[in-house]
Amino acid sequence: MEKIEAKRRIVLVPVPAQGHVTPILQLGKALNLKGFSITVAQGQFNQVSSSSQGFSGFQFITIPGSLPESEFERLGPIEFLLEFNKKSQAGFKDCISQLLLQQGNDIACIIYDEFMYFCEAAAKEFKLPSVIFSTTSAANQVSRCVLSKLNAGKFLIDMEDHDVQDKVVQNLHPLRYKDLPTSGMGPLDRFFELCREVVNKRTASTIIINTVSCLESSSLLWLEQELGFPMYHIGPLHITASPPCSLLEEDRSCIEWLNKQKPRSVLYISMGTVGHMETKEVLEMAWGLCNSNQLFLWVIRPGPILGFNGIESLPEEVSKMVSERGYFVTRAPQIEVLAHPSVGGFWSHCGWNSTLESIVEGVPMICRPFQGEQKLNAMYIESVWKIGFQMEGEVERGEVERAVKRLIVDEEGVGMRGRASGLKEKVKASVRSGGSSFYALNELVKYLKTK
Repeated sequence: MEKIEAKRRIVLVPVPAQGHVTPILQLGKALNLKGFSITVAQGQFNQVSSSSQGFSGFQFITIPGSLPESEFERLGPIEFLLEFNKKSQAGFKDCISQLLLQQGNDIACIIYDEFMYFCEAAAKEFKLPSVIFSTTSAANQVSRCVLSKLNAGKFLIDMEDHDVQDKVVQNLHPLRYKDLPTSGMGPLDRFFELCREVVNKRTASTIIINTVSCLESSSLLWLEQELGFPMYHIGPLHITASPPCSLLEEDRSCIEWLNKQKPRSVLYISMGTVGHMETKEVLEMAWGLCNSNQLFLWVIRPGPILGFNGIESLPEEVSKMVSERGYFVTRAPQIEVLAHPSVGGFWSHCGWNSTLESIVEGVPMICRPFQGEQKLNAMYIESVWKIGFQMEGEVERGEVERAVKRLIVDEEGVGMRGRASGLKEKVKASVRSGGSSFYALNELVKYLKTK
C-alpha cells in the first residue's frame, strides 16, 4: 500500500495584539521545532515579519479586508473583535485558497486564537482540521462558559447586591461572581455576545491552552467535562519554546542597572501594553515608592497615561527622589528582568502572560488589575497560589508605601517569595521530560500528525 505523505504545514491566526501574538508565535516555534512548517495569517497591524528574531523560517501573510488599527481605537476591544470577525471571514478564505494552490495538500491544521472564530468557516469549506488556541488561563475559559449562559440585564441587577457579588459560582470554588471578568469590557450585552461566540467551538476538534496543570488542575478538569473533548495544556510557552518575540523595541539598559543592585532588592513595575492610568495615580505611586525607600525599575509608556510625558512631568522634588532610587524605561525585556537575581517583586496588571512569566521566575506580586481576566488572575495570585496580594481602590501614596514594604521588606513578603519559589520549581518541572506540559506537547504533535 502506498504510504500517505504526512501534511506538515500549520496555519496560525493570532489576534493583532501583543499579548496574543507573542504566545501563538511561541506555539509556532514549538511546533516548528517538532518538524512542522508555519504560516501566520495576520491582520493589518501589530504585524511580525520573517526577519524578526527566531522566526526566519516562518511564512507571514496578511488577511485582506481585515480592520486597521484606527478601528480598534474607534470601536474599543469588544466591538472591534466582533466586527473583525465579520470583516475577515472572506479574506481568510482567500488566504487558505491561495495557500492550497501554492502548497498543495500540505495544510495539517488551522490553529486560531479563540477570538478569531471566523477561521472556522474556511476550515469547514476546505475540509481542514481546526484547533482553538487560548492565550488566557483555564479559569478565564471557565468564566466565559459561565457568562455565555447569563442574561446581561439580569446580571447587572443581581450584581448590585453585595451578597451576590461574594457568592461562589456553583461547583466552581473559589470563583465568585465578582471575579467574573466583566469590568472594563463596555456594554455587557455585547461582551456576553462575544463570550457566546468564543465558547461555541463549532467544528474545532480540540483546544490548546497556555497553562500548566499544577496551576489550574480543577479548572482544566471542569472544562474537559463541560466541553467533552481533550485539551492540551502545554504552557508556559515562553519556556517551552522561547525565543521571546516583542512587537515593540525593548530598552536593555535596565539590565546594566539591575546588575549593580543587591539580590531581591528591586521592585519591577509594569502595567502591560494596554493599561491606562491617570497622571494623579502616577504621582501617588511615585510618592509612595519614594517614601518606601526601596529600589524600583518602572516601565512607563507615555501613551496610556493621560497628560503624562515621562519623568520630567513629575514635580522636581519627586523627580529627584525617584531618580536616586529608581530606573525608568519605556519598554523592558520583561522575561530577562524577572529572571534577574536583583528583582524581589513585581507590581503587575496581572495579564496572563505576565503572570506566567512571574511564576516561572518565582517572583511574588503586587496586583493592580485594570480589567477583565486580569482581576481573575489577581484573585488566583492572592487567594489560591498565595504568592501576592491585590491593591484595591484608589492609588494613594500611603497605601503604595505599605504595599511595597509588605512585599519587599516584611516577613509576609518572605513567605510569599518562598511559596513563589516552590511554584516555580513545579512549573519548570512540567516542561521537562516526564512533566505534564512536556507530555501534552508531544501528544499534541502526535494528534496533529494524524490530521
